[in-house]
Amino acid sequence: MSQVFSEETHRNLLARIPHCTGREVSDWLRTVDEGPALCFEEKVSWLRHEHNLAYGHAKAIIHEYDLRRAARKLM
Repeated sequence: MSQVFSEETHRNLLARIPHCTGREVSDWLRTVDEGPALCFEEKVSWLRHEHNLAYGHAKAIIHEYDLRRAARKLM
C-alpha cells in the first residue's frame, strides 16, 4: 500500500532532493519525462531501482511530475 504524504511533507522532501541526490528536482523531472511510460507506483519503483533513490524521494518526484503535468493540461 502506498503512503500518502501531506503537502508539507511533499514540499520538505522536494527541498531535500538536491542535497541527498546531487541533482536538482528539474533534472529528475526531465529524467521521468524521458523514462518509460509506467503507472505511478511503477515509476516510483523504476526511479528507486534504476537511480538508487529512497522511496520517499522517488515518490515525491513522481508526485511532483504528475502535478506539473496536470497543471499543463489545464492551461
